[in-house]
Amino acid sequence: MNGLKTALLLGTLSGMLVVGGNLLSPGGNGMTIGLVMAIGLNFFSYFFSEKMALKASGAIRVSETENPQIYRRLEPMTRQLCQRMDLPMPKLWVIPEQAPNAFATGRNPKNSSVAVTAGLLELMNQDEIEGVIAHELAHIKNRDILISSIAATVAAALTYMAQMALWFGGGRRDDDEGPNPMVALLMLFLAPVAAGIIQMAISRTREYAADETAARAIGTGGGLASALGRLEGWSKRIPMHSNEAMSHMYIVKPLTGQSLAKLFSTHPPTQERVARLRALQIG
Repeated sequence: MNGLKTALLLGTLSGMLVVGGNLLSPGGNGMTIGLVMAIGLNFFSYFFSEKMALKASGAIRVSETENPQIYRRLEPMTRQLCQRMDLPMPKLWVIPEQAPNAFATGRNPKNSSVAVTAGLLELMNQDEIEGVIAHELAHIKNRDILISSIAATVAAALTYMAQMALWFGGGRRDDDEGPNPMVALLMLFLAPVAAGIIQMAISRTREYAADETAARAIGTGGGLASALGRLEGWSKRIPMHSNEAMSHMYIVKPLTGQSLAKLFSTHPPTQERVARLRALQIG
């Protein structure tokens, strides 16, 4: 169901792109220009997102020679999970933050990284850490970074087209003589909002899918459910110094004292995620 919902949401975004392009330019030029610009931007982001995310978070490499104590705690657990999930071993990183959290990045399973905060290692037990690591590996296995890049590409194309509508007008009047300014104004205000809502809905769907994949890999959702509940509580007590552009990557959205409506959130409500994990039947 999560996969079907993702496909439907991506299809809706693509349909908006086609319809918007035809409204702006019946010949398809508006859609083509917006799509080319978006692909160029997100192509760069897709291939360099791993380095940018790790640098922005201040992550420090974990290996046998670098942070060996953390390595001995994380490496056997991660390697075992990778074997169960048929994944290559990712690079491991630690973020010097007291707020417990984690994220995965990388353009494909062979080029991937999992980063956890120092606070996560201090505040969580082994079962909870295993659940968090499995969740991040699930994002890699499900190629959620690629899915997010596709959604971002189409959403960005819609935004570019909306901006083009403002400057160049769009559509046709009934007599086909020129641009319709009302279409341009509608595109300017509605397209980016609608694209953003759908993009965030895709992000929430992928979180549910990663939770389920992780639980099935471990054989139970109990550890991850417990971790999510504690992460939610601690994130309210210890604000995380995180770039807002990276907030969608973390297992729970870092809180900075701001509240967002559910519709505009990149993450599903933690209570719903915990309830789904508790109710998950794993044979």
